[in-house]
Amino acid sequence: MNFYDKLHRVMEDRNVEGYVGLLHENAEIIFHKSGSRFDKSEWASMVAGMMGNPKFVSDSSRCVYENDEILVAHNFMSYPDDTKEAVMLVCMLKDGQIIRMETGATPLG
Repeated sequence: MNFYDKLHRVMEDRNVEGYVGLLHENAEIIFHKSGSRFDKSEWASMVAGMMGNPKFVSDSSRCVYENDEILVAHNFMSYPDDTKEAVMLVCMLKDGQIIRMETGATPLG
C-alpha cells in the first residue's frame, strides 16, 4: 500500500493512533497560512481534537504525486466553523513516515 492510501485511510477512519504512527519522531508540521509550526506531540494533540469533531471533514482528496521521499496531495476540507478550504499538502518522507509536512490553504467562498 502506498503512503497516500495509508494516510487517507486513517483520516477517513478517524484513527488518531494510526495517523500519529505515520509521523516520524522528529516530524515538523508547518502551516503556511498562519506561519504556525508544530512538533509531533503538538500535532498529535491537534489531530485528536480534529478527528474527534464530526464537523471536521475531508470532502475530497487526491494524490498529486508520490514516491519514497515525497507525497503531494490536494484536499477540499470543511471545518467546524462552517468554512471550507482547498488544502495543498506536501509531506517529506523518511523511513516510511512523515518527517516534514507543509500545508497551504485557500479559503473557498
